[in-house]
Amino acid sequence: MDLLSGTYLLAVLFACIVYQSGAQEKNYTVREELPENVLIGNLLKDLNLTLDPDVPLSSPLQFKLVYKTGDVPLVRVEENTGEIFTTANRIDREKLCSGIFSENRCFYEVEVAVLPDEVFRLVKIRFLIEDINDNAPLFPSTVINISIPENTAINSRYSVPSAIDPDIGVNGIQHYELLKPKTAPKRTFGSITNDQGQNVFGLDIIETPEGDKWPQLIVQQILDREQKDTYVMKIKVEDGGNPPRSSTAILQVTVTDVNDNRPVFKENDIEVSIPENAPVGTSVSQLHATDADLGSNAQILFSFSNQISNLARRLFAIDNTTGLITIKEPLDREESPVHKLTVLASDGSSTPSRATVTINITDINDNVPSIDTRYIINPVNGTVLLSEKAPLNTKIALITVMDKDADLNGKVTCFTDHDVPFRLKPVFDNQFLLETATFLDYEATREYAIKIVASDSGKPPLNQSAMLLIKIKDENDNAPVFTQPVIGLSIPENNAPGTQLTKISATDADSGRNAEISYMLGSDAPPIFNLDRRTGILTAVRKLDREKQDRYSFTVLAKDNGMPSLQTNATVTVSVLDQNDNSPAFTHNEYNFYVPENLPMYGTVGLITVTDADSGENAAVTLSILNGRDNFIIDPLTGVIRPNITFDREQQSSYTFQVKAVDGGRLQRSSTAKVTINVVDVNDNRPVFVIPSSNFSYDLVPTSTNSGSVVTKVFAVDNDTGMNAELRYSIIGGNSRGLFTIDQLTGNITLKEKVITSDHGLHRLVIKVNDLGQPESLYTIALVHLFVNETVTNGSYVQELVRRNMETPVGQNVGDGEITPQTNDYVKIIIAIIAGTMTVILVIFVTALVRCRQTPRHKVVQKSKQSGEWVSPNQENRQIKKKKKKKKRSPKSLLLNFVTIEESKPDDPGHEHINGTLDIPVELEEQTMGKYNWATTPTTFKPDSPDLAKHYKSASPQPTFQIKPETPVPPKKHHVIQELPLDNTFVVGCDSLSKCSSSSSDPYSVSECSCQGGFKTPGPIHTRQL
Repeated sequence: MDLLSGTYLLAVLFACIVYQSGAQEKNYTVREELPENVLIGNLLKDLNLTLDPDVPLSSPLQFKLVYKTGDVPLVRVEENTGEIFTTANRIDREKLCSGIFSENRCFYEVEVAVLPDEVFRLVKIRFLIEDINDNAPLFPSTVINISIPENTAINSRYSVPSAIDPDIGVNGIQHYELLKPKTAPKRTFGSITNDQGQNVFGLDIIETPEGDKWPQLIVQQILDREQKDTYVMKIKVEDGGNPPRSSTAILQVTVTDVNDNRPVFKENDIEVSIPENAPVGTSVSQLHATDADLGSNAQILFSFSNQISNLARRLFAIDNTTGLITIKEPLDREESPVHKLTVLASDGSSTPSRATVTINITDINDNVPSIDTRYIINPVNGTVLLSEKAPLNTKIALITVMDKDADLNGKVTCFTDHDVPFRLKPVFDNQFLLETATFLDYEATREYAIKIVASDSGKPPLNQSAMLLIKIKDENDNAPVFTQPVIGLSIPENNAPGTQLTKISATDADSGRNAEISYMLGSDAPPIFNLDRRTGILTAVRKLDREKQDRYSFTVLAKDNGMPSLQTNATVTVSVLDQNDNSPAFTHNEYNFYVPENLPMYGTVGLITVTDADSGENAAVTLSILNGRDNFIIDPLTGVIRPNITFDREQQSSYTFQVKAVDGGRLQRSSTAKVTINVVDVNDNRPVFVIPSSNFSYDLVPTSTNSGSVVTKVFAVDNDTGMNAELRYSIIGGNSRGLFTIDQLTGNITLKEKVITSDHGLHRLVIKVNDLGQPESLYTIALVHLFVNETVTNGSYVQELVRRNMETPVGQNVGDGEITPQTNDYVKIIIAIIAGTMTVILVIFVTALVRCRQTPRHKVVQKSKQSGEWVSPNQENRQIKKKKKKKKRSPKSLLLNFVTIEESKPDDPGHEHINGTLDIPVELEEQTMGKYNWATTPTTFKPDSPDLAKHYKSASPQPTFQIKPETPVPPKKHHVIQELPLDNTFVVGCDSLSKCSSSSSDPYSVSECSCQGGFKTPGPIHTRQL
């Protein structure tokens, strides 16, 4: 019910629009090819036009055919009577509506304007063109060849190519028949004989759902190719016209050998869509057919039927072997939006299979809209002359816009490109009437160049424009003119009521009463003003306040006493001048600023904003500090506060003072505001590792550990606050296989993949922790050792691996190729067998060698014991040696080694983009560790230790990193490493006998190690005493 109601309302609305626009439609039917001056209709009678005697006409009733300049109309209209006649230009339906085969769809349209404007209406006339039988049907070829296998059953049917007739309806093809030839040549086997083919074959007509008639050849007798292989007949086609037209063609039937299976299409009806801008060679559709025969009888050839149009045959091609239809020539949807292709699949037999491919050409926006201008007021030399007294809605021209595209691409909007006193009024689809929209004024504008723009709705839209020239004829219609179109006034505020502002005057080019002018205020004038009607004196009736409103703008009217009277207006602007009646005002009564404690002297602290409701010098505010001038200065004009001291938050965290603002009036006014400056801490603490507690510690990762399991974790703290204390963890080295990952927030180290045999051994990960402080992030680095094995059966062996790994440069991965005692039992067995075999031979030699060198060896051992011992995991020996060591040590004897950076060698496979040797202090002051303050940093680090992390910079936390100095040292490439407690620093082993002691409970850590020999390093060693 709602849909019906909506449709009814839409129809009523459309009828109202058509009626109000004066638009009508009239339909006529006319046969094609009529001679000249045949009467078609009479608009005066057919439209029932009657004139109202009470309505005077400016000119006699006139019927004007509206058509484009240069077009040749197919009909003419008598201007006085409205009679419609044919012209010498014959109406050809086949040419006018080529491709349209429906009897009711071929129309020819014209527009007729009924004048003058008092009775104006626009009539659209649609002529339905009736077809006559002026075309004979024709076969596509004068000789038609058909092949039929010899084993064809009686009453079998074979398609014969259809004829084509441009006419429609009854004038189209109606009948086919076989004609008996007068003579038939004779020949022997394989030659034509005199037997008449119509005795062997019959002809039937099949009508398709679309109304097309297809002839079919019927086999009426048994065929024998050995007796006769060719039949020649004539086929005739005839239309239904009066009189009928016909044509003939030679039908030659060839009897072929047996091929008893026709090809079968996978799909008989295919519909595809392709854009009209598809390039030549684009695949349209792939046809598939099968044949149950074998060998050459199963070879299928694809081809187009003779029944497809010449246009389709020109645009598309088919591969005879594959059945692929492609584009042969550029497509144009506007030429034909749909193509129906009949495709034949033949295996050499006389009866090919048929499939229909319907190709819908989809539109693209490739056509620019066209603009057709048909004048109702005849132009003179291309220009329309129009009086300035022309009434509203005077019709000037009929504008028709068209776009050959479809849907949105063909939806056209029409408009003028600028503001003109004309408008485009829609009357029919894509048709507009150009008419006057306002009264014209010759004195204002004498001519108009109207640019009409037609734009479609495509993406991007295409535009077309056309120019239309209109000249205005002058009439006597002058209105009063102000001497100044804009009157500017100034008055100080706080004026006395009734103060005279100015005298307004205007002139009129007319004379007499038409030149007598009266002055009035416009409707937008505020009541605070008054205008004398006769003299034009403008006064202010009340006191003005500039702070409430500093400017007034309104209109005044000058009206003459003509009949009808004319009037004009002018704009009055009143500017209220300032007086110093307002004090400066701060945006806040109290200001709070926050500055970092490292803000340099005379840096910017903040901005004080102050306003003054006055203007000019009265609003020129100067700022000054009342108290606190020793600590801060302020720009008197901009209000920028700067310190003339350096801040120390620990000494003073805030400052408070008063700021005074004074304006520049003759009688100055002032005000004050309170300012508080708060000193904020900066990011000056680096992260400190708490876990791991020792660089010599390690964690066991059983080989049965599942991927995704947490194997260990790291944890660090930062004494800063906020974002300065937000930490992020990353692995920057030692994870070349990608076996482990770290959670950047929690520090959990996770096994990424399942452990395989090659992963067994010790892995050293270089862990970096950095804070999110601003403006510069600070970071620290630590080592994590992970021992991948089933169990730890030999703790001393693992600890020795850890110690040896500490001698490896940080940039070099460890753990590659490490084999645990349990890793390869097979190798052990082989070695045991070999060793057992050679034991008997070697025992005598070893015994003799020991006896021979016992005395020299004893001396060497004694001498070595005086110089140092190797670090041992034996806790008791380490405790004794440590006590002896303490007596000889001094806090001033601490050594701090340096990182030596050497240029990487690209051909060195043992390094990951770096070749650095990290030398770690081997003597650390235990007394200094005892003085460490837990309240500031974790016990893992000394308070005065330099930061190790600042000597390692990487753009991203990748396993391979570059060791670079933060600040260059001219003579050498040395940088101090952070002096950490031995249990959390990079420590390398000694390459000669050393004395080591430990007070730690960790059996796998070495707290102190004194090396009296040199360090084992792959490069030069540089040390410096601090």
